[in-house]
Amino acid sequence: MTLFRRDAPPDTLTLEGRVVDPVEGIDAALRVVVEDGVVAALEPLTGTSAARVIAPAFVDPHVHLRTPGREDEETIASGTAAAAAGGYCAILAMPNTEPVVDSAAVLRALVERAREEAVVPTGFMAAISKGQRGEELAELADLAAAGAVAFTDDGRPVVSAGLLRRALRYGTVADALLALHEEDPALSADGQMHEGAVSAALGLSGWPSLAESTMIERDLALAAYEQRPLHIMHVSAAASVEAVRAAKARGTLVTAEVTPHHLCLTDDVVRTLDPNTKMNPPLRAAADRDALVEGLRDGTLDCVATDHAPHARHEKDVPFEEAPFGVTGLETAFAVLNTRLVRPGTVPLATVLERMSAGPARAFRLPVPRVAVGEQANLVLLDLDEEWVVREDSFRSRSVNSWLLGETLTGRVLQTVAGGRLVHGA
Repeated sequence: MTLFRRDAPPDTLTLEGRVVDPVEGIDAALRVVVEDGVVAALEPLTGTSAARVIAPAFVDPHVHLRTPGREDEETIASGTAAAAAGGYCAILAMPNTEPVVDSAAVLRALVERAREEAVVPTGFMAAISKGQRGEELAELADLAAAGAVAFTDDGRPVVSAGLLRRALRYGTVADALLALHEEDPALSADGQMHEGAVSAALGLSGWPSLAESTMIERDLALAAYEQRPLHIMHVSAAASVEAVRAAKARGTLVTAEVTPHHLCLTDDVVRTLDPNTKMNPPLRAAADRDALVEGLRDGTLDCVATDHAPHARHEKDVPFEEAPFGVTGLETAFAVLNTRLVRPGTVPLATVLERMSAGPARAFRLPVPRVAVGEQANLVLLDLDEEWVVREDSFRSRSVNSWLLGETLTGRVLQTVAGGRLVHGA
């Protein structure tokens, strides 16, 4: 597995604060000395604020960079700059681009662009099926050889159980991890939001949670039968959490992710008819949100992924029913989780940090960021108490379709070190 970054000399710098590294078991005031891109020393420190936290930098396994094809919405340069501002040292980009990343030639071209343009190390997933049409497997071995980190038809489910089984079997040869968008189109149909009391009140077509959970049950059964690992993307429903929890208890090799918006919102917010609350999968009921938070706490959900999905302004500036699904998230993920989950005492800080860093790294077999002597420096410096207002003019992303516009958040990324280089902050 390879990640790509611009070629630049490593930095020599010193960070001071409360080091919180759940993997290393550290929660102490320390001076972190970085030399030649590597953590050279951890020195005791006195008098530092507990709100000034140094942690392993974050890893986002679910980002849409819109390149190639929709560079008006995002580019590798702008998307990775947004990632750096959000505290990320590595991201994985989705293949539902124009053209789809379903051939080694398209993937190699992206890899070369990332070498020149990426601000943080960027890996690419390739499509499971040709054109993401769910009819014929892509050349998984060729794509793996060209550098694909994993395989997904994200944005579209693998409807055919037979095709998914073949992909799982092929993964044995190509060492391919499959990451699945779970949706039964026969049940989700033309759903605009979660099927429930709010959709009924608004008169919007509903998208029931079992459209997700039944597909997850099916795919977990296939993965267990083939004894192959599987990653479940953007889990949204209580029944889905329980399905993953039960599968793990049975020994199925499964990991799962959840987004900040599903952890923080319910379908009640859709009453505003703000197109920036239109997500895929949709925001669900309070009981679903509670189950997601519990799944994050107990480790059923291994990681937080933003599903950063930029859209042009004119695409979202339409009635709710006509708007595309998706919101941005790279630059606000930590701050909103700190504001909505950590500060109220719902989820411990260490848990959020682990699920944003080591959790996704392990799920996708990437190097785990650590604050340890001799490790490559992948660090984030946070101010847990700083308040800031989410405004359009603050985004590095080319798109501003955030559900948090105008909101005051507490917790800010001050500096990000990725691959031994200072990529955000001074």
